[in-house]
Amino acid sequence: MTVVRDQDDPLVPPVVTLLFWMNVIALYLIVVVLAAAFYFEFARRELPCPLCLLQRAAFCAMGVGVMMNLKFGFSPRHYGVILLGACTGMIFAARQVLLHIVPGTGAYGSPVLGLHYYTWDAIVFGIAIALCAFVLMFNRQFEQRHLRRLSFVPMLAIVLMLALTGANAVATLLECGFQVCPDPPRDFQLLPPTLSIQPDQPS
Repeated sequence: MTVVRDQDDPLVPPVVTLLFWMNVIALYLIVVVLAAAFYFEFARRELPCPLCLLQRAAFCAMGVGVMMNLKFGFSPRHYGVILLGACTGMIFAARQVLLHIVPGTGAYGSPVLGLHYYTWDAIVFGIAIALCAFVLMFNRQFEQRHLRRLSFVPMLAIVLMLALTGANAVATLLECGFQVCPDPPRDFQLLPPTLSIQPDQPS
């Protein structure tokens, strides 16, 4: 059954309201992760490698699942999209961690708080998988499909997520062109040399 509710409607069960705001916070966290990735790409001149791009795509997939929860109500299918993104992202991040786990093999990009971006990604994906498994135990959220009239805060998160997803697609196309992405990347394939970023050498 589908019921249209305002997000603060008192008829909405408290656990559903709590899960709604947990999804809003999760979407903002994904936005922060993607924004940080763009900061490293353009401000720090660290072009993402192919595995980095795949991890970004996994975050975008997770964001799609969260946005579906917020707009169309909670559904196991939406959580399935989140889990699919988190599991594939974990595979990509773990692969990159294992490439650099042996001392002396180097690393890619600058560390953040002592860990590299792909290590943080593996941690975040793992937390996302565990949280999804936890919230799926609350069956009451699936009793009614609560379509929500979203207020400014969740709508802003959705707009930012859509904008970053689109920007990620454009940046990936500019970097890789219509071919296999170079590894390691050197510049944007579809930009003239005068407009391309000259990346710093990965450590």
